[in-house]
Amino acid sequence: MHRHGYKGKKFGRERDQRQALIKGLADSLVLNESIETTLSKAKAAVSYTEKLITKAKKGGLHNRRQVISSLNTIEAAHKLVDELAPKLNSRASGYLRIEKGNLRRGDGVQLAKVSFVDDLKAKAPAKKTDDGSSKAPVAKKPATKKPTTKDTK
Repeated sequence: MHRHGYKGKKFGRERDQRQALIKGLADSLVLNESIETTLSKAKAAVSYTEKLITKAKKGGLHNRRQVISSLNTIEAAHKLVDELAPKLNSRASGYLRIEKGNLRRGDGVQLAKVSFVDDLKAKAPAKKTDDGSSKAPVAKKPATKKPTTKDTK
């Protein structure tokens, strides 16, 4: 048998089951911000999710609807478009990393952890100012009342 026209891993599943598997992995990755799975499933999930992140970064109604249809839950899609994509604007691509883990005890398959390259909890997106430069948001200090001549008497 020849391999012409066969693209990607099959994971021993039918087409719809395979698509549901990758969709579920991408959904979990967006909601939990990291997952642990087998190496081959991780590679497939990263490829799928990075394309979704690029769509989410472009913004617009059409791209948002495409992201919603590509993930299992609407919560994950809204989190990707509204929270994660603005934090990833500094990158053009390569949003996710795959770290190899231990071998699984039962069948000896290579495990891998997939996570975002940037720390998404620490930084807030930089906002553009009127002069075109970008500044990080600064926390305001509580206002302290200066003593006046009336307060000192």
